[in-house]
Amino acid sequence: MNAADDKTIVKEYFNSTGFDRWRRIYGDGEVNKVQLDIRNGHQQTVDAVLNWLKADGNLTELSICDAGCGVGSLSIPLAAAGAKVYASDISEKMVEEAKQRASQILQHPDYLVFNVQDLEQLGGSYHTVICLDVLIHYPQDKADEMISHLCSLAQSRIILSFAPKTFGLSILKKIGSFFPGASKATRAYLHRETDVVKILEKNGFLVQRQKMIRTRFYFSRLLEATRE
Repeated sequence: MNAADDKTIVKEYFNSTGFDRWRRIYGDGEVNKVQLDIRNGHQQTVDAVLNWLKADGNLTELSICDAGCGVGSLSIPLAAAGAKVYASDISEKMVEEAKQRASQILQHPDYLVFNVQDLEQLGGSYHTVICLDVLIHYPQDKADEMISHLCSLAQSRIILSFAPKTFGLSILKKIGSFFPGASKATRAYLHRETDVVKILEKNGFLVQRQKMIRTRFYFSRLLEATRE
């Protein structure tokens, strides 16, 4: 399976069965124990990013690109805090769900712009570029291209999360329990932290903060890097 096939499968999955599954996981409705565990893990990642950004000062007028925004779990609270957010996702259904959620929450919906786009199609220039839980869909060679492209859009800072390639997680993935569930239909790529750091450094970014989020079924390494 090549990278183009991966992208097509991801797009089709999140516009069909995957959309229904992940909308529940990223929402507040009833889910099974595994989905609840993943929901909690993802929310911990979102909360960690929000805490980092808020600790640095007022978000008002800060320009942020949320690449692979899903249903707006990060984009919406960022816009609610006053940031100017450009959010995109490969899935039209995910973006429509995000728009609906934003319209019910935000007092200033003009702070948040949504679009349906591949990450590779993203353009513009933003103070901060954030990409959470998306690298799992990219094999190593394509991850290098994608991260480098996101770095080119970031004026000051880039924040990434990814499933780290460790011995333990590689074993879990091999036996099929990394993302359990009959509706799983996409490949899950793990990435070595050293490889991700090298890509960031190659593009002029140095890691400043890092965090590991780990629940029973959710594993995410979070890195913040700033321009040298």
